[in-house]
Amino acid sequence: MRKRIVLFLMGCTVMGCGSDDGPPPSPEAALLVFPFENSECTTGLDVNEDLSRVTFEWQSSANTDTYTLTVLNLNTNITQTIATAATAASLSIEKGAPFSWSVTSTNQRSNQTAVSEDWLFYNAGSQTNYAPFPAQIIAPKSGSTIAINELGQVQLAWSGTDVEDDIVQFEVYFSNENPPQDLLVSTDGSTFGAMANAMAGVVYYWRVVTVDGQGNTSDSGIFDFKVL
Repeated sequence: MRKRIVLFLMGCTVMGCGSDDGPPPSPEAALLVFPFENSECTTGLDVNEDLSRVTFEWQSSANTDTYTLTVLNLNTNITQTIATAATAASLSIEKGAPFSWSVTSTNQRSNQTAVSEDWLFYNAGSQTNYAPFPAQIIAPKSGSTIAINELGQVQLAWSGTDVEDDIVQFEVYFSNENPPQDLLVSTDGSTFGAMANAMAGVVYYWRVVTVDGQGNTSDSGIFDFKVL
């Protein structure tokens, strides 16, 4: 009888050691705090006449060991990154330039990552008014392949913001040549989409120029897609 009890206990021990607690918890996305979205950042410390040092802040996120701050200069497309275990980090960035920033959360026990929202801001410079932020392309994604509708058209979509909130129009250039020089449409500042005639098997290029009430402009850059 005692032998049976010992064997039963040994079996329970083996089963307990083999239990599966499931995959490690995935990190959650951080909530951004500062610089504020679609704002002018005036808190940077002067580094020289071209650069100021800006401190980026975000809230802590669950199941996160490390945060990677990514800051993109929208004029030059140059990206700066820094990894930290804290919820703030400082970078020296160009004065008077538009930027986007985001934070990626990682956990060393998980191969999953979580990315925050993407916020836009202008780093304060000597100017008193700012060009609009370059339009953000929503669809079609660059390099994608899409189908035309029954009318032989494709839908173009973008978003646009401005510190002074005075966008007056979007100029959409669309062509099968790179760079696109043909003006497809000029929309008002509250319209973020347009239809374009297209043919199957052709690669198209497009860009959006944003114009504000002061006559300042910004260019989204060129995006391409292929039609099925």
